[in-house]
Amino acid sequence: MWGKIYDFLDTLWGYPMLILLVGGGLYYGFRTGFFQIRCLPLIFRKTFGEMFKKDKNADTLEGTLTPFQALSTVLAGTVGAGNIAGVASAIAVGGPGALFWMWVTAIFGMMTKLAEVSLSIRYRKKGEDGEYYGGPMYYIRNGLGKSWRPSSLWP
Repeated sequence: MWGKIYDFLDTLWGYPMLILLVGGGLYYGFRTGFFQIRCLPLIFRKTFGEMFKKDKNADTLEGTLTPFQALSTVLAGTVGAGNIAGVASAIAVGGPGALFWMWVTAIFGMMTKLAEVSLSIRYRKKGEDGEYYGGPMYYIRNGLGKSWRPSSLWP
């Protein structure tokens, strides 16, 4: 039994997953005119360019983050020991070519992440406490409609 499961997982995490990840990123890239490459100077200007600027209104706006603070928060939550060990393992097993393909996948993965974040913002809901709640569970439930809802979880 376990052998069949492992064979399925080996198949799933091979070419099908590569095609889904890179293909989805290519699709979103074409649809947005390769936003992640076209707007790279703007992205660097808004994050690293404003790193040392002191915003005079930042103290008066409660709950706001600068673009660099948002980037730092996202990177702190994303980069971990698993990612560092994963890159080292990939280079050890696949050589320098593995690093190139990680960069290619990351460029197209940016657009997949942009689509996910955009959907999360579009379908978020404001709670009774005034906070906004969102994420994949909200855009699946509110964006895709009843045919995608597991009936046992959502009425």
